[in-house]
Parts: sequence; structure tokens; C-alpha cells
Amino acid sequence: MIPIIRNSIPNLFTLLNLFCGFLSVMYSAQDDYKNAAILILIGMMLDSMDGRIARMLRVESDLGKELDSLADIVTFGVAPAMMAYYSYFTYFGIPGMAIAGLFPLFGAYRLARFNINAVKSSLKYFTGVPITAAGGVLTLLTLFHWKMPEIILPIAFFLLCYLMVSTIKIPSLKDIPLPKYGIIITLFLGYAIYLVFKKEQHRFPYFIYVAIPLYVAFISYQLVRTKRKRTPK
Repeated sequence: MIPIIRNSIPNLFTLLNLFCGFLSVMYSAQDDYKNAAILILIGMMLDSMDGRIARMLRVESDLGKELDSLADIVTFGVAPAMMAYYSYFTYFGIPGMAIAGLFPLFGAYRLARFNINAVKSSLKYFTGVPITAAGGVLTLLTLFHWKMPEIILPIAFFLLCYLMVSTIKIPSLKDIPLPKYGIIITLFLGYAIYLVFKKEQHRFPYFIYVAIPLYVAFISYQLVRTKRKRTPK
């Protein structure tokens, strides 16, 4: 493989993640929260792939790490906050706008702290909830908040903001072998997408029909690759 192409592959996945965040914001502005949620979940898929692909191709770089942080703040910080704003906090006027803006601010602080402490960080835990997880939870809570007591969403919103910047130790999946990691993440994302996607397939962007098979193919390849490494010769 041509070096420049190989070096660009992980960054392409990261940029697609960022683009999903941008599209999600656009859909939220049009009150289309299901599409906004689907795009954030697809962003989670892409985010789980880019780093592993970089390590697999041995093309990890400082550029890729910085790009990943910029993509994360858009897709898992700004996009979920915009969903929460347009579907709930907009009814509170300017105070609602200010409250919704807290989520990407806390997320940006969390990412900056993670980046400067990345070398010192343990593989066994995260300090504070990762913005990817917080954004995914806020997305699903926002999408289905009308099925829950009204107080749940604002409480969860402020709690997630706090948890991102807290010093609470959160168990990491980094030391879990790939097959188990892949299965855990795939089951979560698969079920989340099913909840959003069922019975209205025709309404969603065609990008989902590319992203999901690509993600499944990636996980399948990694499972087979890991199994071959473990098989005695």
C-alpha cells in the first residue's frame, strides 16, 4: 500500500466522524432528532475504529490524535448539546441556550485534560467519563426524554457534565481482549441504532447503509485476525 494512502486511512475515519457530528447538528436544527441521533451513533462507530486502524497499520501520529479530539468535541459535545437544546432547553430562552452550551465546554475541558495526561493514564481506567460515552448517553436520553419524567433529562445533563470533568475512576475497556471489546461495543451500538431506526428505515440518510456494513466488516476482520494469532502453528 502506498505510504501516503496508508497514513491517511485512520484520519479519513476521523474526518467522517466529524462530518457525522456536523450533519447531526443540521438535522437537530430541522427538528429531525432521529436522524441526528443516528449520525451521532455512527460517529461512535467511526470513533471506535480510527485508533485501532492506526495501530493496526502502524501509522499512529500526533496529527491523528489531535484530529480525533477535534472530531470528538463536535460529534459528542456540540451535536448532542444541540439535540438537547432544540428538543428541550430552547423553551427556556437565553438561559436554556447557556445551559446547553455547558456540555461541549465541559467536554472540551475533559478532552484537554486527557490529552496532556495521556502518557500517564492507566490502561485500566479513565479519569472522568469519556466524552464519547457521555455524548452517546445524552443523545439517547434526549431522543426518548418524552417517554420519561420531565426532570430526568436536565438532571442527567448536569450529571454528565460533572462526570466528564470529575476525577472519578471509570473502568476502561482498553485492556479487554479485542473479541470481547468488539462484541460489547457492537451490541450496544446495534441495539441503540435499532431503537432509533425501527419502522422508519426510509427516513434515514443512505450513509447508514455504508457505515454499518463497514463497521461489521471491520469487527469481523479483527475477530478473525485475533483468532489466527492465537491458533498454534
